Amino acid sequence: MKTALITKTLFAHWCLLALFVPQSTHAQIVPQPWVSVGSQEGDITYSVGARALNLGAELGFGPDGSTGVDVLKFISLPVVSPYVGLGYYSADKGVAFSGGVQVGATDNVFVGVGYNSARGINGQLGVRF
Repeated sequence: MKTALITKTLFAHWCLLALFVPQSTHAQIVPQPWVSVGSQEGDITYSVGARALNLGAELGFGPDGSTGVDVLKFISLPVVSPYVGLGYYSADKGVAFSGGVQVGATDNVFVGVGYNSARGINGQLGVRF
């Protein structure tokens, strides 16, 4: 029980830190869409998302027919972009937290890996315009 409380507290502090980290002025205005496939409780989960100005939104479909939306905050670094987020899911899943990283594979393609407490571990494939 104490470990779960400590983990949630650390995650909340990391989320707040991400909100206040100064961002570069060359943040991309054109949205960067992605698709994601993952697994939670033996079920396959899906999502679609987009990112612009270091903020993102993701529409996810989890186990037991749950559907939800996550709001994400990205930290732009030269090659990788870690992110944290909070969301809300139906089917009694409630509030969900997420985190992960996206990495530029080429000039126009990026890949990522993430975790969402309602949708589990997922892999991402996206496009930059």
